[in-house]
Amino acid sequence: MENLPQLRKELTEEYETTKRFFAEFPEGMNDYAPHEKSMKLMSLATHIAEIFGWPDFMMNTEKLDFAAGDYKPTFLNSRAELLEKLENDYQKSRETLEKIKEEDLEGHWSINMGEKVINAFCKYGAIRHALNQVTHHRAQLGVYYRLNDIPLPGSYGPSADEGDFAI
Repeated sequence: MENLPQLRKELTEEYETTKRFFAEFPEGMNDYAPHEKSMKLMSLATHIAEIFGWPDFMMNTEKLDFAAGDYKPTFLNSRAELLEKLENDYQKSRETLEKIKEEDLEGHWSINMGEKVINAFCKYGAIRHALNQVTHHRAQLGVYYRLNDIPLPGSYGPSADEGDFAI
């Protein structure tokens, strides 16, 4: 079984779902956090958008080294900026996944803190991990929305705010 067609499909599906979530992003609530240990709302959403650029980054590098300053966080201020970041990063990764071959997914990729390896993957595993991160963090975003009475779009089927499932 080839993994690349499935990764392309899943990236697009997660992008479409995330785009619906971001369309509901509440202006004026960037600094909202449900708990002191929680990320702020805009920081969380920005992180989700950034993840869509990870497949491109992963296929063009061998590691992310936090100690070397490889990661430069993005700071956004509005729904429009958030949607633009999502679109740009998705397109980069989509184009990369269209250009590569199945065997390119066998290369190695790691997350490091200097010489310390935090996590190591084959490139396929790294991209799978990124897609899992999208799901995880978008679920967090859904909790933030629910706590603020913002209707949730469905993720893998209708939400309680949509169609026949609405309360």
